[in-house]
Amino acid sequence: MKAVVFHDVGDIRLEDVAEPTLQAPTDAIIRLTASAICGTDLHFVRGTVSGMQKGTILGHEGVGIIEELGADVRNLQVGDRVVVPSTIACGNCSYCRAGYYAQCDVANPNGKQAGTAFFGGPSASGPFHGLQAERARIPHANIGLVKLPSQISDDQAILLSDIFPTGYFGAEMAEITPGDTVAVFGCGPVGQFAIASALLMGAARVFAIDHHEDRLRMARQQGAEIIDFDQEDPIETLRRLTGGIGVDRAIDAVGIDAEHPHDCDSRQAALFREELAVVTPHTHPDGANWQPGDAPSQALQWAVEGLAKAGTLSIIGVYPQQARTFPIGLAMNKNLTINMGNCHHRRYIPHLIELTLAGRIDPAKILTQIKPMTDAIEAFKAFDRRDPGWIKVELHPQRQQAREGDEETLGKRLDATLDAAGAPPAPGKS
Repeated sequence: MKAVVFHDVGDIRLEDVAEPTLQAPTDAIIRLTASAICGTDLHFVRGTVSGMQKGTILGHEGVGIIEELGADVRNLQVGDRVVVPSTIACGNCSYCRAGYYAQCDVANPNGKQAGTAFFGGPSASGPFHGLQAERARIPHANIGLVKLPSQISDDQAILLSDIFPTGYFGAEMAEITPGDTVAVFGCGPVGQFAIASALLMGAARVFAIDHHEDRLRMARQQGAEIIDFDQEDPIETLRRLTGGIGVDRAIDAVGIDAEHPHDCDSRQAALFREELAVVTPHTHPDGANWQPGDAPSQALQWAVEGLAKAGTLSIIGVYPQQARTFPIGLAMNKNLTINMGNCHHRRYIPHLIELTLAGRIDPAKILTQIKPMTDAIEAFKAFDRRDPGWIKVELHPQRQQAREGDEETLGKRLDATLDAAGAPPAPGKS
């Protein structure tokens, strides 16, 4: 079968790999009908989150059809259509029973202190082969697969696998209550769902901070008040627009390596080298390797500065274990509450399915590209470059070419492909 395989930092390939097999009575084998590319995948490919093993299949977002079941999977049957929670959990340990699926004591073979187990990640997370493939083995399938209603499309369901739950989790950790003012730092796919979730939870105002015009435009379409940090100081603007108080809640949806302040050339340094079809790791402009944790994340610094006294900071952006810096003094002196962590996907997916069925939200509105698996490497390149309009990319493992009309349909539905007439104006301009 075909799969996207990690070989080294800057070296991923679409190649033939062995078919997955059942390894335990709680396993399932699914045929993937949809997968996706996530910003977390770029952390691994760039090397800013280390520890990836050569030969690991990438991807942690998936929708599929069950083809085989272990004898102890008793709540599902062959032929069921399912969504895969990105984090792996046993469902039996004390953490799972309390809803802390991302901290399962059993799923990670590295032991109870190893932390979150998830698909397509580094050694510390398992490793488990990922979901950018034609088929995949799902451990603990009785808890690790959620059956989908027929009314939920694959385009909607693939957003329920990871980024919608993560955005909702971030809004919940921000302790949003009706009437709150919220700032979301980073308007990529997770940031877009953090905005949507904040509004679902009753936030009166949501500020969206980014500098990519297409992402800001999508945020504004949701009802967020946009701030382009290339055009104005985001902290001064937040304070001015909130009467000098700051925001009640802030969500860091960026993480460590989007565009690091010590790595101002990262957008170019991280591009795929076309002749080798690889991405290069992050570097300083002087060519030296940048180490994660060298300085505080700009998003975290801004979030702490922009919060009102006694506000709440939610961190859902990915940070590697070697990250060591944080503006603790400023946060402590403002009496901030800080919540952070990996999303407990299995906890939220059933509720988000219900919200989708009720018409409260259409997750597919965040999708901007649908590509066959054969185009995966080129799609990684465009997503890594942050080409205009490339916000969320769905992959179809079973298709050899794009569906006719996919891109046109997405463009009409989302109106998110950037054009000069529709781009959000810079502050003070019309």
